[in-house]
Amino acid sequence: MVKWSGPAKKDLKQIHNYIAQDSIYYAKNVVRNIVAKSDTLQAFPETGRIVPEIDDPNVREVFIYSYRLIYEVRPDRVDILAIVHGRQDFSAANLDMLKQNR
Repeated sequence: MVKWSGPAKKDLKQIHNYIAQDSIYYAKNVVRNIVAKSDTLQAFPETGRIVPEIDDPNVREVFIYSYRLIYEVRPDRVDILAIVHGRQDFSAANLDMLKQNR
């Protein structure tokens, strides 16, 4: 099972709203593709690379467009933790905060 955290849902909505300022069509398309990419993680949870700033083999990321889809592989599911811009640093402090707000 793939479970989206509250902060990750908020990130997705913010991405949609930002893109929708220029195009509702592309905003929906980007969101749909991000969700589709997350769905593939159920079958292939170790597809993504380990997040370099975290260096925890259970915290991984896949890139889609210019975003990093950051997730945690758990024994019974995959938790989507955040979606951040590719240039944004993602620290251990960010991870701790996201885990508390699942």
